[in-house]
Amino acid sequence: MLVELSIRNFAIIKSVTVSFQKGLNILTGETGAGKSIIIDALGLLLGGRASADFVRYGEPRAEVEGLFELPPGHPGLDVCKNVGVQIEQDGMLVVRRDISNQGKSIIRMNGQLVTLAMLRELGPWLVTVHGQHDTHMLMQSDKHINWLDAYGEGALGSAKQEYGTLYAAYRKTKQDLERMARNDRELVQRIDLLQYQLDEIEAATLTPGEDEKLMQQRKKWMNIEKVYSTIQDAYRALHGDQKGMDWLGHAMGELERGVNYEEQLVPILEMVQSAYYQIEDVVHNLRQLSYQMDFEPEQLAEVERRLDQIQSLKRKYGKSVDDILEYAATIQDELDDMHHYEDRLQQVDKQLQEFAADLAVEALELSVIRSECAGKLAQEIEQQLKELHMERARFAIDVRQTPDDDGVEIDGIKRFVDANGMDQIEFLISPNPGEPLRPLAKIASGGELSRVMLAIKTILAGTDQVETLIFDEVDTGVSGRAAQAIAEKLARVARQRQVLCITHLPQVASMADAHFLIKKEMSENETETRVHRLSDDERVTELARMLSGAEVTAKTEEHAREMILLGRERKTVS
Repeated sequence: MLVELSIRNFAIIKSVTVSFQKGLNILTGETGAGKSIIIDALGLLLGGRASADFVRYGEPRAEVEGLFELPPGHPGLDVCKNVGVQIEQDGMLVVRRDISNQGKSIIRMNGQLVTLAMLRELGPWLVTVHGQHDTHMLMQSDKHINWLDAYGEGALGSAKQEYGTLYAAYRKTKQDLERMARNDRELVQRIDLLQYQLDEIEAATLTPGEDEKLMQQRKKWMNIEKVYSTIQDAYRALHGDQKGMDWLGHAMGELERGVNYEEQLVPILEMVQSAYYQIEDVVHNLRQLSYQMDFEPEQLAEVERRLDQIQSLKRKYGKSVDDILEYAATIQDELDDMHHYEDRLQQVDKQLQEFAADLAVEALELSVIRSECAGKLAQEIEQQLKELHMERARFAIDVRQTPDDDGVEIDGIKRFVDANGMDQIEFLISPNPGEPLRPLAKIASGGELSRVMLAIKTILAGTDQVETLIFDEVDTGVSGRAAQAIAEKLARVARQRQVLCITHLPQVASMADAHFLIKKEMSENETETRVHRLSDDERVTELARMLSGAEVTAKTEEHAREMILLGRERKTVS
């Protein structure tokens, strides 16, 4: 439960510390005094969104701190353990949130820094807030299924989880099939494009590294005439009359005659002989090369044409022949996949039908369980309404299904399904005898809606593990005997749970176990909201104000005192 709430520099609150107790804690005050600000501040400790607007004007930051007591077995203890927050044996948990005037938020649990996501995981287990927004939700029939499923969580939980998992798979498969159908025309165009590209590459009959080889060959052919001329000139310089070989042979002959007379010419002769034979080999090689260089201009033109063809393919498909061949392999694989498109389409469609058949079974089972829960909840709400002075009101919950040609076939009829199943839920009421059951949103008055909402919350409180419930002006539009019935109902709920209730009704305030007055005080320089726990005499004065309005008289004080006494008696008896 919420033991203490401390608020500093929050909106028009400068500094407030409130100690709550078990039972029914009532908060009253004039309109605009700041009652809802207290709830807003507490909402931050439950994971609400922070804003720089919350910080009191002129202050650097706002601080909200709450002390909670978690009894053994409370679900919040497991959450704290999971997020790494230590809880002592006494179960005390301090949640603190600081908000700077720049909008930045710092969150601590028992002094340990935590993230907003961690706080939001814990918050729903600490406090449940029921306000006028909940009453407005009763006017929205599409939200009614949430109330019913919360009531039937124990019976519905497993079936709803299995259905949700299957529905997610069904929905994804259906989206895949729809996307494939939409892309059918684009697929045909893609196939035509890729097939054209593949045909163009295959027609070129490329070989790996061909472009590099052709570049080398092209360089050779472009310079072959120069090379041939060089070979011929060298050959003619060395071979023939009065050429290099002839003169070298003449020198060799002279030296051969000279060695007969001078021994020192022998090594010279040997060098000349060696040179002669080497040059003879050179002449032979030059002659062979000249025979091999059979140049035709058409050969160079053919290389040029081939290189142009490859260059054109490079501009489209890759920087080299190897890149082009790799791209061709890639589009071949893609084409193979596309040619099996119809097979995959049929496979996905078959899978969707299998999911739909399984989903139909789960949806039907979920609907049966939900219908049983709807009947039980309607009976309990009707009983609660009788206790709230709607004795002759009838209440029912309509569980229906909607035909849908694009839906799932269930019991031979195609029905609409969504994440909640195949059921559409709507609360029906007949407030007066002789009137037919009609949608709650169309015929219920504000006071009737408040009582229906309180009836639902009373029922859910019995199964809820949250220790603290907050009712923020849920008695709007109610007066007289109905107001007294609501007061007694809240007091009854407060026997099992800690209840904080903001109210304008003296009947409700008279049932308080602890009564707090919220008052706005103004001076020339500032406005400040204060919270004060009322003594017995102060409670009489506050109830008298709520009864009479502007002027408190002795009679209204007497009436207020009587209401407090009667409230104590009713709490003892009921």
